[in-house]
Amino acid sequence: VQLQASGGGLVQAGGSLRLSCAASGSIFSFNAMGWYRQAPGKQRESVASIARGGTGNYADSVKGRFTVSIDSAKNTMYLQMNSLKPEDTAVYFCNALQYAPEFKTYWGQGTLVTVSS
Repeated sequence: VQLQASGGGLVQAGGSLRLSCAASGSIFSFNAMGWYRQAPGKQRESVASIARGGTGNYADSVKGRFTVSIDSAKNTMYLQMNSLKPEDTAVYFCNALQYAPEFKTYWGQGTLVTVSS
């Protein structure tokens, strides 16, 4: 299974972007998916996650601004980012977890989001 992230770009503060993470196989094989980000000089951090059949969980820094969703028909996870701030600038990665028959974690390549002030 491969994950392909896309949708990053340059946006002004207050603007919006939507990131996509397309899975090469069925998204139903995953137990949970999520988005992480890594800013220059900082550790990778969790931004949002969603369990299969569940609702989104968010980092405090993005609550109320970001929304994670899954379109199972398209095997794609999205991250809608609104009211973007310069501190949201980072490389964003998508992640998927599979619990059975053995635990596996999958990562997509990063997509760069740059928010200008």
